[in-house]
Order: sequence, then structure tokens, then C-alpha cells
Amino acid sequence: MSKVRDFILGKFQLFNRLVLDRYLNNTTKILLIKSMIIWFAAFVTGVVAVMYARLFQFFETGGSWWFSKKPMLAFVVIPSLFLFASWLVRSFAPGAKGSGIPQLMAALDLANAQERKLTKYLLSARIIVIKIVSSLVMIFSGAASGREGPTLQISGSIFKIINDRIPLHWPRVSERIMYMTGGAAGLSAAFNTPLGGIVYVVEELSKIHIAKFRNYVFTGVIIAGITAQWLEGSYLYLGYPKVASVGGIRFFAIALLVAFCSGTLAGLSMVVIRMVGKIKESFKARKLEWLFVFILGLLVAAMAVFYSSQGLGSGKEQITSLLFEVEKQASFDLVVTRFFAPIFAFSSGAATGIFAPSLATGAAIGGYIAQFFSLPEASFNLIVLVGMTSFLSGLTRTPFTSAILVLEMTDRHSAIFFLMLAGLIGYLGAYAIRREGLYDEQKRDLLHKIRKLNKAV
Repeated sequence: MSKVRDFILGKFQLFNRLVLDRYLNNTTKILLIKSMIIWFAAFVTGVVAVMYARLFQFFETGGSWWFSKKPMLAFVVIPSLFLFASWLVRSFAPGAKGSGIPQLMAALDLANAQERKLTKYLLSARIIVIKIVSSLVMIFSGAASGREGPTLQISGSIFKIINDRIPLHWPRVSERIMYMTGGAAGLSAAFNTPLGGIVYVVEELSKIHIAKFRNYVFTGVIIAGITAQWLEGSYLYLGYPKVASVGGIRFFAIALLVAFCSGTLAGLSMVVIRMVGKIKESFKARKLEWLFVFILGLLVAAMAVFYSSQGLGSGKEQITSLLFEVEKQASFDLVVTRFFAPIFAFSSGAATGIFAPSLATGAAIGGYIAQFFSLPEASFNLIVLVGMTSFLSGLTRTPFTSAILVLEMTDRHSAIFFLMLAGLIGYLGAYAIRREGLYDEQKRDLLHKIRKLNKAV
């Protein structure tokens, strides 16, 4: 690795002497060097994001394969892999636990002169390795987990690693800007949603004016996205569903109902996650955390075998089925399994993303309610998108990001006003249940834990 670094730096020094020093003034040269650091990190992020996505899809397919062949194996495979995945995180990189988005948010708060060294607990090469391996183990088990949140922590780690290895005499980009750009680039590459990446930084990650970092974020998102498209091809995460609002006031009322129900259930899911977390702490106090994780795996297995297997996996298959199959099947079983399965996986302590599973939960809620009103296909699909947007908004408390993400995933610009309204209603519905969003709550807990550990050392 050091030889690669020295080779790259050597070539750049040559480029610096022959081109930059000769043709650019000092201010322009500094800006260009800073931008090139961002561009390189974004390129690496795009490559890693695509490779990770391919691995994730391969392991998810493998999980579906073994379950279809021997369903009863679930009572051995799922709890065992839950234990293994959570052990990996607990033993080698505790900062890799969970989604990855709260970790990136916490790293931004720690990016100051006094606490800069603490970011190593959240963003590092070890985090990247354990995050990928643990999440692949979880998805192979059949856990309701996604790769999008983990991709943001991975991309933030890539940007940190590159920033840490820049020679001291080089112009430096601030760590906050590097982490924010890394998060935006990661989201762009994970979903192929460049606008969503930019909006997410503005809405969730940033606490400073966008003018201070917009050029870096924009170029980082563009390069990561172009790299992902270069390797994967131009694609939409969810394809091109037919959407249309038919029925005037009646349809509008249905959309409001779905948005409110989805947002409220998102808020309720946070309450359940907190309750499960407290139970886990009681097991941990007795040094029986492993037993609790094993029980979570058994619950997922029992639900899949005896109730419905639709709770297994990231949920993307269920979303595409609701949007594109002629015979729409949105059962109560689907809603229940897509609601509880991500909670069980997320509470295991392994590396698990909740971004994509939350979209699947919202889709299930929207589809289940829509089928009672005998809506035509295009209107049914729009209600599904409303459910996705509002549930994600309620969970993350990012209504604009949620609307833009779903818009970019489907390229349905005609639905933008319904999606924006769904994001707002979902936010309000969740806020009525619990004021603080899931990521904000976890970020606060992370910061408290890391600062406490640092004082102990």
C-alpha cells in the first residue's frame, strides 16, 4: 500500500513541477490540489461502492437459495450467522455496528481540534473491512438489511484514509468537508441518486452554510456517480413504474392516509427499537448478549418459516413486485414481516443497513392500504411510492431527501409534489410518536460512549 501511495505522490509531484507551478497562480493551484484530492477519493468511493453492491447482491441471492432449498435450516443458519456477524463487529470494530449513517454524523461532530483523534473509532480501514464482511454475513443469513447506510460509513472512511495520508506540506481540505463529501458521494454511488446525495448533506449532515463546501460536494457526487455508472451502467434503483393520480380528492385523501400511517409506524418502529435495545442491555449486564442475539435470529427464522418469508432480505424484491407485477399482492403478512424483521436485524449489533428495508416497509404499508380502494395500476404504484417516502422520512427525519431519493430511483418527476407532501406528512406522523429521529438518537448515544471511553483511557 505504501508503494502505491509513494508512486501516486511521485507522479503528482512531477505534474506539480511541470504544469501547476508553471501555469497557475498560488490561489488557483491550492484550489485545484484540494479538488483533486476530493476527485480521487470520490473515484475510489465509486469503485468500492459498486464492488460492494455486487457482493451484496451475490450474498443476498445465496441467502434466498439456501432458504428455498431447506427452510428448516433457518433455525440453525440464521441465529448462527447473527451471532457471527455481531461477534465480528464487537471483537474487531465496534464502530461498525448498525447502519453507518449515525457514525458518519458523529464523526462530523468530532471533527474539531480537541476530538479529531476520536474519529478513528468510527472511520478507518478496519471499519471498512468489518462493515463489509459483517453486512454480507447478515444478508446471507436472510436478515432484513441494506447496504446503503453501510456504504456511507465506508465512503466516509475512504475519504478519511486518503485525507490522513496527504503529505503535511500539501494544501488540506477540512475534515468536516471530507466527511460530508464522502457521505454524499457514498449515497450517490449506492442508489445512483446524485441529487439525493447533495440534498442529504444539506438536510442531515451539514450544520454550516452550503456555500462553504458546495463545489467539493458537487464534484465529489458527480465523480462517484459517474464512476459507479461507468462500472455498473446507467440504471435506476427501482426502474420505471407507471404512476398517475386518478380520482381527484379521493386519491389525495388516500395518499394523505398512507403518508400519515407510514410515518406513524416509522415513529412506532423507533419506540420498538429502543425497547429491544433496553432488553439487550439487561442481557449484556448478565454477560448474556450472545444469547439475546441468538434469540433474535430464532425469531427471524420462526417468522420466515411459520408466518411469511417475505421479511427476509433487503426488501428490494418486494418493492419491485409491488410496482411491476400485474397481480399486486400486498398482504398483512408482508406489512408485519417487513416491519419487525429490520428491527430484529438492526438490534443484533451487527453491521446492518436500515435504509433499503425501511423503503420496503413503507412500500408494504402503501400497497396494503391501496388495495382496499381498487385503484388502477398507475395510482396503486404512486401510493406505494408515497408509503416508501413517508416511512423513510419518518425514520430518518429527512423529508426532502426521502422525496428526492424515491424520485431519482424511479424517474417519476410527475410524482414530485405527492412525494414531497408524503415526506412532510411522514415526518409529522413520526414526530407525534417520537420527537427525535433514529439517526440523531444513535449519534447522541455514540458520542456519549466514545467520549466516555476516551476519558477512561
